[in-house]
Amino acid sequence: MADDTERDDERASMTRGERVRAAARTLRTPRTASWIADETDVSVKTAQKYLDQLVADNVLRKIEQGDQTLYCVDQLMATYREVASLQREHSREELTSALESMRTTITDWQTTYGVETPGELRASIADLDDADEIEERREVASEWEHLDDRIPVVQAALTEYDWATERDTISV
Repeated sequence: MADDTERDDERASMTRGERVRAAARTLRTPRTASWIADETDVSVKTAQKYLDQLVADNVLRKIEQGDQTLYCVDQLMATYREVASLQREHSREELTSALESMRTTITDWQTTYGVETPGELRASIADLDDADEIEERREVASEWEHLDDRIPVVQAALTEYDWATERDTISV
C-alpha cells in the first residue's frame, strides 16, 4: 500500500508530459494514445503530442494496425542505447568478466539440472512434487532467460568497444 501512495505522490508531482513519457518508456506491448491517456490522466490529444515527440526522438515506434495507431518502445534503439551505456560505464575487462560470469552461470545450471535450455528446465517441473524445487526451477529458468537476453547485448558492447570509445572521445 505504501508503494501505491509513493507512486501516487510521485505521479502528482510530475507534469503531464513527464507522466506520458514515463509511461511510454515502459511500453512492451503496443498501446494506443487513448490507453496512455487513461494511464496518465491526460487528454488523448496531450498523450498523442508527447508520444509523437518520442517517436521523433526514436524512443518509440508508431505502428498502424487496422484503423488504430499503436505505440511501443523502439527495441532496436533501446538496445543501441544500452550498448552505448555499457561501453561508457564499464571497461572492456569488466564487460569481459560479466560475459564470462553469465556463461559460467548458465553452464552451471545446465550441469545442475541436466538440461540445455530454460525451456527444458521449465518442462522438467512437470516431474516434480516438491513445491520449493518447483519454485527454484522457475526462478532459475527466468534468470536464465534474462541472461540469454543480456549476453548478445554485452557481446555487442565488447565487439564494437574500440570503435565506440574512439568515437565517444570529446576533444577539448
